[in-house]
Amino acid sequence: APRGAGRRSAQDAVALLKADHRKVEGLFKKAEKAKGGAKEKLVEQICNELIIHTMLEEEIFYPACRGEDVEEDMMDEAQVEHDGAKILINDVKGADADSEGYDAKVKVLSEYIKHHVKEEEKPRTGVFAEAKRKGVDMDELGGQMQSRKEELMAQAEQGGLPHPEPKTVGVDAGGKTSRSGPKQSSPKASSGTLRSIAMAAKRATFGE
Repeated sequence: APRGAGRRSAQDAVALLKADHRKVEGLFKKAEKAKGGAKEKLVEQICNELIIHTMLEEEIFYPACRGEDVEEDMMDEAQVEHDGAKILINDVKGADADSEGYDAKVKVLSEYIKHHVKEEEKPRTGVFAEAKRKGVDMDELGGQMQSRKEELMAQAEQGGLPHPEPKTVGVDAGGKTSRSGPKQSSPKASSGTLRSIAMAAKRATFGE
């Protein structure tokens, strides 16, 4: 094959991440209309897609952005948004479709992800736009991310994806939120605790 042909045929990093966003949005729409076991399967797929997506960003894309001096506050906010999503993902994954508040939890996760996607994809001020402006090598990252994604998808098929670990928002034994390191696990939260966690993450991220 001609030199560089493989790279041209691969998606760049932003195209890959945006494709992930569109896929998850479609799955959420299907899940809204589904019931029972069918809904559980769709939500499980959504959670796996989101776990893989956040890992790709945190392992490869976000470090590259920081390496090219993308605004630190922007990257910190993106990380906190991820951590709020991880807490919601862990709670949804541990619930049954017929459990109290299940539909509400899925809806909150959907809205949370929608906000995060909107922030990342803003045409002039989002992380993607800023990364391009700073000269992040999107072709190189796209290849790295595609390879890693294939590994993680294979893990997901075997049920071996790791539980998402928040890095900036933790939960102590009393269910209170704290700004701490990644050493804390992500326990299954009650509905009340979930709301307090989500609101704390939202305040930390969105200033609300």
